[in-house]
Amino acid sequence: MIHLDAATVLLQWAVGGMAFCWFTTRRRLIGVGYGWLLRGTYLCLAVLSLALALRYGTVPVREASTVGVIVAIGVALTVSILRRSAGVSGQRAEHDRRSERVAAMTGIERGTRVVEVTDAGPEFPPILDLVPALIGVIGLLAAAVDAAPDGGSDIALSILRTLSGAAFLGCVTDAMLLGHWYLVQPGLPRKLLNEIVTALAWIWPVEVLSLLLPVGMFSVFSGTVDDGWGGTLGWFWAACAVTTIVLVFVTKAALKEREYAAVMAATGLLYLAILTAFGTDLVARAVLDAG
Repeated sequence: MIHLDAATVLLQWAVGGMAFCWFTTRRRLIGVGYGWLLRGTYLCLAVLSLALALRYGTVPVREASTVGVIVAIGVALTVSILRRSAGVSGQRAEHDRRSERVAAMTGIERGTRVVEVTDAGPEFPPILDLVPALIGVIGLLAAAVDAAPDGGSDIALSILRTLSGAAFLGCVTDAMLLGHWYLVQPGLPRKLLNEIVTALAWIWPVEVLSLLLPVGMFSVFSGTVDDGWGGTLGWFWAACAVTTIVLVFVTKAALKEREYAAVMAATGLLYLAILTAFGTDLVARAVLDAG
């Protein structure tokens, strides 16, 4: 009874992940290594999506878009590596601000530059992280239309589920990875993690509503759609959906604490959230696609 198009899921993941990579890098506060981590990760997912599509069934526009995503991520990664010596302006400014504060409090002078940027050239332009996401949306629209069984309103619902799922999966994944990056860059302002967790809180209702709209998870609860497990998967989905939003609010609460350990606690909560978020998206669409 379970059916899921893995190529589309992987493309969703890559597209959403790159969109929220830009969401964070646009602030010019996080080190260049974070961008390398995300671009490398989503490049691999996009390549795997293309490989699975070519092996198990193609949607030509989706696959053409996936190739565009792969090229665009590759270009962004290459540019970021070539311009790594320029560093990140916001990171340097934050370092200087903290250094001046420490010097004022202790009288101990510290260096005021993480990286000297004289003649280092231009910085990496964060807009390049958004390009693969925009290209990937075309492929996701094609995949959504192809997956819609009867056209009309089914197409609109399929598009809503596909795009909201991409944002949902990408956002929760990047939030978890960003939380870990505070171990690499301890002075990183907490507002970056707060922003992406807040974005996840706004995406959650759109994602859940799209999966409840008919034919949706209400049909699984009522027995109209058979999940093959006597309704167990429907209640599992409900538990995942509720737990995800609870974890989001608990994470927000943790980030209000002043201690640095609060960021690590928030990251641990996001570990759980990524599991329940994937359960929310993938279980529902697997059951509904089969139904």
